[in-house]
Amino acid sequence: MWPTLVANKIFKKRLGSTNFIADYPSCKEPLLGIVDFDHNSRSIHNDHKGTQKCKVFVSTWNVGGIAPEEDLNIDDLLETCNDSCDIYILGFQEIVPLKASNVLGSENNDISMKWNSIIREALNKKSHKRRGKDQSDGENLQNKCLNEKEKSAKFCEAPHDDVQCIISKQMVGIFISVWTRRDLCPFIRHPSVSCVGCGIMGCLGNKGSVSVRFQLHETSFCFVCSHLASGGREGDEKYRNSNVTEIFSRTSFPRGPLLDLPRTILDHDHVILLGDLNYRISLPEETTRLLVEKGDWDSLLENDQLKMELMSGNTLRGWHEGAIEFAPTYKYCPNSDIYYGCFYQGKKVEKRRAPAWCDRIVWHGEGLKQVEYTRIESKLSDHRPVKAMFTAEVRVLPKFMKNLQSLFLSERFDQIKTPFEVSTTDDFVRTKRSSFRL
Repeated sequence: MWPTLVANKIFKKRLGSTNFIADYPSCKEPLLGIVDFDHNSRSIHNDHKGTQKCKVFVSTWNVGGIAPEEDLNIDDLLETCNDSCDIYILGFQEIVPLKASNVLGSENNDISMKWNSIIREALNKKSHKRRGKDQSDGENLQNKCLNEKEKSAKFCEAPHDDVQCIISKQMVGIFISVWTRRDLCPFIRHPSVSCVGCGIMGCLGNKGSVSVRFQLHETSFCFVCSHLASGGREGDEKYRNSNVTEIFSRTSFPRGPLLDLPRTILDHDHVILLGDLNYRISLPEETTRLLVEKGDWDSLLENDQLKMELMSGNTLRGWHEGAIEFAPTYKYCPNSDIYYGCFYQGKKVEKRRAPAWCDRIVWHGEGLKQVEYTRIESKLSDHRPVKAMFTAEVRVLPKFMKNLQSLFLSERFDQIKTPFEVSTTDDFVRTKRSSFRL
């Protein structure tokens, strides 16, 4: 049995695939009278295009094989109090323990389903509360529906989520979940996934990547959720660089019926690499700990392996990372703010791991601008989650520009004090209902 399972994992994870979990609308009519893009692709390529901007949320979190409680609060991670983004990308590592039965056995999606339920509840919390209030005032709502037929016909439909999952994919412990506002779903095409294992035997999924891609209007996006080789010894960074090279060379996506879609990661317009990249600080452990205690991030970052790799441009040529102004995200004692190797509950812990910024988000391509890069103080695991906010330029056909002007939240960036104070007064278009296939 084991040889068969291993063989299946080796061969199935090297190819682009549409085998993923997502929300699917129950009705097929296009939004705002948009034609079927797939049947008109040739004419679209000849049209001149305008540009809009969308707001993209990206996070990465190594949860250390700890299953989340159903009431886990991730509001701080998603900043739900600051309204919504256009697109949410949530990447996880070690959602299951990396033991032999999980690495070599068949995929168990129970934990990823639980994470998706938590994400769905958090992203749609505001709309759920708003609908609950409306339903409690049934008589007023009925009167409103009678008086405002056209507008309220959409509002009075059965409850639906305003933020929907468009792609969700797991490979062993690596898991990525992509969500977007439901009024943007009709403009998203060609979703696909590609899994690359770089772990045991150089091909199993205890390490590697799950990449997702899609096209929003005329712009392609690719998000690569990775868990690279671990190890804090001198020279271990070479294994991580090798993993990155393998991921870039082996990840592939379908070209589409017209053979005009991006095939590799770097063929896409906007690319974001996120995950437990495991890059360490090339300093003696005692020096690293002393600088961490002083909060001297600049001295530490001068010796950060990923920063040095970005500067040298050998493996990650053309990639960028925002300024790091937060403490190292790894490795913490359980449920504490104390790093491993320090004194914990009156005694020194045996296992020593020098602090490092293992959890990172970097990007590639023109038209991406990072507006925030920080960590969240969750104590669920020995890692702290990291999140970033981006604005991304999206090419849109001119005949749709006027209708879509109000759909993209980032169009109001110039009118707000911070990147996250987005107006909550917009009444977005709601036309389709969905169900979640799990």
